[in-house]
Amino acid sequence: MRATIAWVVFAALAISCGLLTILAITSETGLGGLRTGGLLAFVPVVPVISLYLWLDRYEAEPPSLLVFAFSWGAAVATFGALVINTASGEAIRASGGDPTTAAVLVAPFVEEGFKGLALVLVLVLRRQEVDGVIDGLVYAGFTGTGFAFVENILYLGRSVTEPGWASTAPVFFLRCVASPFAHPLFTSAIGVGIAIAAASRRPVVIVGAPLVGYLVAVSLHGAWNLSASQGLSRFGATYVAVQLPIFVGFVALALLARRREGRLIDRHLSVYARTGWLAPGEVGMLSSLSGRARARRWATATGGRECRRAMRDFQELSSELAFLREKMLRGTATADARDLEFAMLAAMAALRGRFLSRPGDAGPS
Repeated sequence: MRATIAWVVFAALAISCGLLTILAITSETGLGGLRTGGLLAFVPVVPVISLYLWLDRYEAEPPSLLVFAFSWGAAVATFGALVINTASGEAIRASGGDPTTAAVLVAPFVEEGFKGLALVLVLVLRRQEVDGVIDGLVYAGFTGTGFAFVENILYLGRSVTEPGWASTAPVFFLRCVASPFAHPLFTSAIGVGIAIAAASRRPVVIVGAPLVGYLVAVSLHGAWNLSASQGLSRFGATYVAVQLPIFVGFVALALLARRREGRLIDRHLSVYARTGWLAPGEVGMLSSLSGRARARRWATATGGRECRRAMRDFQELSSELAFLREKMLRGTATADARDLEFAMLAAMAALRGRFLSRPGDAGPS
């Protein structure tokens, strides 16, 4: 019941913030600018989201939480940032300063704060869903993508209102082609922070890791906005010399984190192979993405869609089991971890019976 109430409250908040944001954007761009800006801003959304889903292949996150993260970024975070950034710009203008400095001095703190709040809520309310760095990056990526989508509607919608759409092409290139990962990248620092916090029992780490991640995100965001405010040529030089290497570094971190997940799955599932719950060949298959793909193809050829679905669920559950065992060893698992472990093993045994073609068949290895 509490979960249902929480989702209803969030839906009402997201819809309200989303509608108010649309009204604010429309007041600047008109309906034509909103429509065209929305279509152009949507172009990078699917590729970016697809890459995060590809990264999260060992254990896909609950669709409901991914929708929450994207919706929070697109509605709640953008509306909150729009209100505070606008008010800050007006306050700076009223005091005789340059309101454009708000993009460097205010916006990074505000926007990363609102985006990061989504990740903190996942950590506090659904900590069991954060199993490692990959999960933190995925939630950060979905939140940042939602935020960037709506922000791009505003900037592209404004450009459409100019005579001849003179600035639409460069705005589209800079925001949707050259830097579609900017907002997800900034917030990824907070995602790493919540992953570290979820794996610890020490209060100083649980509080400090997300805070350090937030400060890193603000620094990255501020440096990006500063370079963007200094002209196209300087932005291009900074992009190549600084921003691009940082992006490559985060990609390398993500791939290393995913490889670590494979090794972790192999190490923890080997325990169940020694005790007879799993076959050795199954452990090899489950700890390799290519092995999992071959197993799903085999299941499809053997028993069609139903068999493939059982194999997919078997693989997903094996990842959850390995991550649960990791938490048990770290001392961060819930009190019912042992019961949950046995329930997962029993469920995997039932799933195995659905995709094996004959008794004693261990399936693909």
